[in-house]
Amino acid sequence: MDLPEQIEKIIGPIVGELGFDIVRVMLSGKQHQRLQVMAETKDGSPMTAGHCVTLSHAISAALDVEDPIETAYDLEVSSPGLDRPLVRLNDFERFQGFEARVELTRPIDGQRKYIGRLLGVEDGTIRLRADGADVAVPHGDVRRAKLVITDDLLAGGSPQKQ
Repeated sequence: MDLPEQIEKIIGPIVGELGFDIVRVMLSGKQHQRLQVMAETKDGSPMTAGHCVTLSHAISAALDVEDPIETAYDLEVSSPGLDRPLVRLNDFERFQGFEARVELTRPIDGQRKYIGRLLGVEDGTIRLRADGADVAVPHGDVRRAKLVITDDLLAGGSPQKQ
């Protein structure tokens, strides 16, 4: 288990008890690290600055006790934003019909980057339509993925199916 996974295991129950879900935990930097925790409300209401402050205090307290990071770090708690990262399989299912940018760890048909409409998930494989063709991407091959800001996404309604 890598360090961000260890941190998520430590803070996950606390974040959940406060009414939030973790979207992503990311640790970056070498000499001075930054711990980014992205979270969203369980009830789908917008994240506020107050929510981030509440989570920051709770996460900081939990990490002070467990102390999984050996060096100095800055804690950043934020909402995922409109162009949110897609991390878990259920993210790709939840945002089916919206456009996403997906980068892979290894090429599929000679291509590592796709921008296309999410078609859903089948047996651990993400399906999307990019450049008029359907592409099947194993979840384990996703290096990074996020929603693309489109009129559909800004409208906050249902995406147009294409």
